[in-house]
Amino acid sequence: MERTPFIRIFLAAFGILLYSAEAANRNPLTFDDLMKVHRVADPQISPDGKWIAYTVTAVDKEKNSSNSDIWIIPVAGGEARRLTRSPKIDYRPRWSPDSKEIAFVSARDGTSQIYRLPIGGGEARKATDIATEASGVLYSPDGKHLLFTSDVYPGCDSGNPQQSLECNASKKKQAEDSKVKAHIAERLLFRHWNGWKDDKRSHLFIMPVDGSQPPRDLTPGNYDVPPFSLGGPDDYAFSPDGKEICYAVKQVIHEERSTNLDLFAVDLQTNATIKITTNAAHDGSPLYSPDGRYIAYRAQFRAGYESDRFRLMIYERATKQRRNLTETFDRWADSFAWAPDSKKIFFIADDRGRSSIFEVLIEDRGMKRISGENCSGDPGITPDGNTLVFTRSSMHRPAEIFSIGVDGSGLAPLTHHNDSLLAALDMNQAEEFWLDGATSSKGPRADPAAAKGFLDPDQLQAPMPNQKNMEIPKVHSWILKPPSFDASRKYPALLLVHGGPQGAWMDNWGFRWNPQMYAAAGYVVVMPNPRGSTGYGQQFIDEINRDWGGRCFKDLMLALDAVEQLPYVDKTKIAAAGASFGGFMINWFQGHTDRFKALIAHAGGFDQTTAYYVTEELWFPEWEMGGTPYENQELYDFLSPGRYVMNFKTPQLVTHGELDFRVPIGEGLAMFTALQRRGIESKLLYYPDEGHWISKPQNAELFYKTVIDWLKKHIGP
Repeated sequence: MERTPFIRIFLAAFGILLYSAEAANRNPLTFDDLMKVHRVADPQISPDGKWIAYTVTAVDKEKNSSNSDIWIIPVAGGEARRLTRSPKIDYRPRWSPDSKEIAFVSARDGTSQIYRLPIGGGEARKATDIATEASGVLYSPDGKHLLFTSDVYPGCDSGNPQQSLECNASKKKQAEDSKVKAHIAERLLFRHWNGWKDDKRSHLFIMPVDGSQPPRDLTPGNYDVPPFSLGGPDDYAFSPDGKEICYAVKQVIHEERSTNLDLFAVDLQTNATIKITTNAAHDGSPLYSPDGRYIAYRAQFRAGYESDRFRLMIYERATKQRRNLTETFDRWADSFAWAPDSKKIFFIADDRGRSSIFEVLIEDRGMKRISGENCSGDPGITPDGNTLVFTRSSMHRPAEIFSIGVDGSGLAPLTHHNDSLLAALDMNQAEEFWLDGATSSKGPRADPAAAKGFLDPDQLQAPMPNQKNMEIPKVHSWILKPPSFDASRKYPALLLVHGGPQGAWMDNWGFRWNPQMYAAAGYVVVMPNPRGSTGYGQQFIDEINRDWGGRCFKDLMLALDAVEQLPYVDKTKIAAAGASFGGFMINWFQGHTDRFKALIAHAGGFDQTTAYYVTEELWFPEWEMGGTPYENQELYDFLSPGRYVMNFKTPQLVTHGELDFRVPIGEGLAMFTALQRRGIESKLLYYPDEGHWISKPQNAELFYKTVIDWLKKHIGP
């Protein structure tokens, strides 16, 4: 019997009351809550299809550290079981082919080594004891060998495995025992992100599981295998018959200028090595098809551009032919997994603020979306080909492991590590809105008189390959409301600018810039994805090249216009914050708008020319700025926030880490000096022990406290 409208209204109102009562018994997220979140990652399906091994990382704020352990759970669902309990990290579980044991990486004895653990019970057995340490483990398909990585001295390679190991051990001990801690360099990229290379290279090693022979270096030479990566699938893999390994390497003279990775295959019996890609840009993440016919991999086509579209490619081993599976799909292919019948590939791609799971057929390249909400990652498929296993998170739920049928049905969580914590927290789901973006890079200036002689980036911008004239684009933004939100109130707002610039605010859970932390402090949090953001097509990404302060800036200002019109936002109390490129944009705001009451920049750029000469990945500024400073000085000057110091006027917090080699510390110190010299209220938060990211728990606690205190001082509530 159909309910009357009155009954429907009554039930709706009753539901609201119940929800309000539940919310009243919950608490806003605190930093301690954030640190209690169990970080679930790296699901690995056993070859027999019965189990999933994965890692859970827990943070101990008092010890200022974190620890990871390995768990397993049935693929069919059920109770999770913890396998390791070492006080030191255990991570990267990888199954033996018979599904009876797991190899993993652990620092339980003080150095990073490979261990083996039977899942039926028993103690973990140490498999490696290599002075240069070991990580990145894989089992060979026949279960007889272990493949792993180690950072070694290339000059120690003698062709004799034992002698090479002894040479590496001697050189490492000599460096550790020396009272001189100086670094000597004779080439660029001598340090990277937050570490010094010191003439060491990452190499691939193989050894018998039983340890009957010493580890053998499969990739001798003065280059890294695997090359440095900020994420994505492994850059090495076994062939299904175990006779060959495919790996990615950057074999170029000036690696600091190049994004060119190529794939090589080495025969494990003869050591014969062949090059299987010739593309001048990135080729990486190889993965053999189960039938051994193909190698799937990810490729970019524009040399020197780290944010070109990642295509999903396949290489047919017999014919040496390559095929592009995703050229008509205008999104980046990320991690992926082969179907057991080798007829399709499941992959992750960012799409409009979400990371979705897609399927592509090998023969006709037919494609469909399997799952689209929130953010998914680390896909794997059961041996029967029926079920996908992956991680999934959102802005209001940390990552857990889920499963779904390959037809998109039966989505279900398998793990529940954070359920009890979330039950006590009051957090809203993120909402979204769209607006018309900027049509030109010409933007407003804070002081037109001071803008005399400004260069128009429209004139400086070099045309990009395959770029079409674009009508007014739509710009996507996320918005997160405070707990116990009251639409009749006026709230201060915080605009967050993401890093990259080729990145995006996604509907996922994070720890370094968790928007729920700011919502819990009483702010409406707005996260626009302006020009340059990923997941909206490659042209949208490309339109920030050589134009950092143009259309991206205007897109952000248009998002701010929309926020100021919201009835629950106090437009007199709006601040902005960002890190990396987001930090640059905050510094750019200083010279180009006075719309914010307070600004916060972490790892933000100040002077593009000096940053070029002290950073490490030169391919990045050379692409983004259209060449070197001595080739394109006008654009480097124009896009330097330091050029506009006379326009600075907004109170600003500056945070930076000493070990940040991407955006070196001088950029943060210069910004703080400029603010102080201009007499503008400002504060510096300096970390001697952090790099580009703030990772230590107590450092992160100080960061959130300092940022929120700065916001409260300038915009309330």
